[in-house]
Amino acid sequence: MMNKTKLVLGIAMATLTVAGAMVSQQAVAGTKAQHHATEAALVSKVDVLEAQLRAMQDEVSSIRASTAAGADTAKVQELDAWMQESKAKPAASSKYNMVFFRGGYGRNDNDRKGNILTDANALNGGGGATNIGGSGFNTSDLTGNSPNGKNDAWYFGAGFDLNLSDDLFGLMDNTNVLGEITIGYKEFDSKDLRRAPLGTAANDSATGAVGAGGLTQAVCAGATGSGGIITNGAGPYGSCSANVTVTQLTITASPKIKFMADSKFRPWLIPAGFAMHVISPPSDGVTVTAPGIMFAAGADYNLWKNLYLGVDARYHLVSNTLAGVNLDGMEAGGYVGFGF
Repeated sequence: MMNKTKLVLGIAMATLTVAGAMVSQQAVAGTKAQHHATEAALVSKVDVLEAQLRAMQDEVSSIRASTAAGADTAKVQELDAWMQESKAKPAASSKYNMVFFRGGYGRNDNDRKGNILTDANALNGGGGATNIGGSGFNTSDLTGNSPNGKNDAWYFGAGFDLNLSDDLFGLMDNTNVLGEITIGYKEFDSKDLRRAPLGTAANDSATGAVGAGGLTQAVCAGATGSGGIITNGAGPYGSCSANVTVTQLTITASPKIKFMADSKFRPWLIPAGFAMHVISPPSDGVTVTAPGIMFAAGADYNLWKNLYLGVDARYHLVSNTLAGVNLDGMEAGGYVGFGF
C-alpha cells in the first residue's frame, strides 16, 4: 500500500514537473511572441513615418520646382512683352530730328531813332545840328532823309530740332519733346547818312574851317571846296557820307512740344525759351548784348519724303534795356525743313 502511494506521489510529482515546464515554456514563448509583435508594429510605424516624410519631401520639392518654373515663365513672358513693345515703339526715335531755314517779317516794339551811333550826328532830321557852316554854307542839301533805325525788319536764319522724347516723357502719346536751337539775323534800316563831323581840333585848324560865329564847317575828304571844305552846298559830300545799318542777331535755345506724331500736319509750341540778342551799332551806353525769353507757336506739313514746310510766330521779351534800347519784339514767317 505504501509502495502504491509512493508510486502515485512520484507520478504526480513528475506530472506536475512536466506541466510546470510546459507552462513555463509556453509562457516564455508567449512573451517572445508578444515582444516580436510589438517590435514588428514599431518597425511598421517607423516605415510608415519614413514613407510619409519622403512623400512630404517629394511634394515640397515638386512645389519648389513648379514655383520656380512659374516665376521664370512669368519673367520670360514679361521680358518678351517688353521687347515686343520696344520694337513696336522705339523711344526717342531720331526720325523726328530736323534742320530748317527760316525767313520773314520782324518788328520791335520800339525803334532806335536818335541814338548817337545811328543818326544823332546826321543832318537828315535825326536830331543832329543843322547849321554848322559859314555864311555861305548851304545846309539844305544835307537834309531830307528820314531818321535811321525804324522798328520794322526782315529776317532770315536757320535752326535744328533734336528729338528728346516720343511721348512727352510718358505723359502723352504721339507727342514729341524736342530741343530747338536757332540763329537769326534781322535788319531794320540801312541809310547812307550825310553825316557832319563833330567839331574837333583837326577840323578847326583846317584852312577856312571856322566860319561865321565860330561854327565848324564840314571838312570831308573828297568834298568840293578849298581844302575839302563843303561850301555853298556843293558836292559830292566825300567822307561826310557814311552808311549805317541797324541790325540784330538773335540766338535761342528752347524746349519744343510737337503734337500729332502720326500725322503729316503737326502743330507745335514753345512754352518758354532762352534768347540772347546782339545789336549793331552799339547802344548809347556802348552795350551790345541782352538776354531775354522767347515764346513761339507754329506748325509744319510733311510735303514729300523728308521735306517739310512750316509757319511760325515768335515773341521776344527782353528783361532789360540797353541804355535806352528796348528789344521787345516779334517775328512771323515760314520755314523749310529737312527731317533726319
